[in-house]
Amino acid sequence: MLEKAEELGTSWAYKQEKLPLDGLLLLDNVQFIYELALAQLELRALGVNYEITNGLREFKLIQANDPETFRRRTAYFKSISGKLSDYFYIIQKNRTRSVNQYLTHWIYPYKGKFHPQMIRALLNIMKLKPGDTVLDPFIGSGTTAVEAQLLGINCIGVDISPLCVLQSRVKTESLEVIDEIVKLKQEVSYFVEPTLFSINQSLQDYICAIRDERVRNFYQMVQLVAISDAARRKKDFKKSFFRNLELMIASVKDYKEIAQELRLELGDVRIEVGDARNLPLEGESVDGIITSPPYSIALDYIANDAHALEYLGVNLQKAREEFIGMRGRGKMRVHLYNEDMKTAYREMLRVLKPGKFAAIVIGNATYQGREIRTVKFTIDYMERLGFHLLRNIDKIIFGLYNVMQKENILIFRKA
Repeated sequence: MLEKAEELGTSWAYKQEKLPLDGLLLLDNVQFIYELALAQLELRALGVNYEITNGLREFKLIQANDPETFRRRTAYFKSISGKLSDYFYIIQKNRTRSVNQYLTHWIYPYKGKFHPQMIRALLNIMKLKPGDTVLDPFIGSGTTAVEAQLLGINCIGVDISPLCVLQSRVKTESLEVIDEIVKLKQEVSYFVEPTLFSINQSLQDYICAIRDERVRNFYQMVQLVAISDAARRKKDFKKSFFRNLELMIASVKDYKEIAQELRLELGDVRIEVGDARNLPLEGESVDGIITSPPYSIALDYIANDAHALEYLGVNLQKAREEFIGMRGRGKMRVHLYNEDMKTAYREMLRVLKPGKFAAIVIGNATYQGREIRTVKFTIDYMERLGFHLLRNIDKIIFGLYNVMQKENILIFRKA
């Protein structure tokens, strides 16, 4: 039950100090200037009038048009008028050491993941409501899909990589079939550890024969995480498989449990293999766009996930000709990337409804020792298309210092 939140931890992110009865309190994991900027934009979008105190963590509440809606939707605030936010409870459903990898976000070690708290805030800032549809044409690890689903917002995710599509589906659809997943756990184990009953059938053959696609996807993802652990960290495949199977089941159960406890009306999610340069959508059909274009000029996604892509039957050489940013060398590679992104941005303009918002998280990559001014290119081209830049927020990033040190959160509005 929600009352157990106080017992969950001693973790600094879950502390429950005395809550201000007449104000707003930021979550403890809010640490950066860009987060404070997003928190203030979120307040305005959700109709909250406020003043920042000297401590910068506690805000004085002047007026809130709908404090209950704010409490249920906010990404950056622990409490409003003494009541804990839904997000405070959500982030405690976490099986990892990272406060940002709660629920199913942690599944599969994909490079360049979104910060989920940022995505939740952007959905609020863009004023997307339950029943609206957000598009992520580079769905990647599925962060946009999970956060939209939690807020009751429908999500369409597209990616040219079947690995991205698989992990995004598993993160958002497994809670629908968790009972069936658990029922197969014992039987699957026979094929990880061959017995007299399973000696003629491999684990992969068994998984491919599972009838329900959602259950099949889940077990494929368990196998891929174990393959990744073995390839990247030299871990024992069998031990990794069983460990991740238990963790993934527990995380999906957490997701289902918190949705029930908070009475969340989950959004519909549709994830499919597709190309951002030719979106399978009608014109002016989505209410918002949140995405991060691939950093493939400087980050080789195919080499990084070669083991998983090969398992899924992807021809790596063919993929290099299809993935944005992977074709060509030197200046030609940059030119082809820019031309492909122009096409993708035109497609975003085509499918977005007039007056609606598109948030693009992008940074200047370093390629062959030279900085590629991707941010300026994006702003200039988007504005030529007919978008108006409303915000340009600097965001520090971690884990990609050999590629980039900073991203920009660009918020556009379609004229």
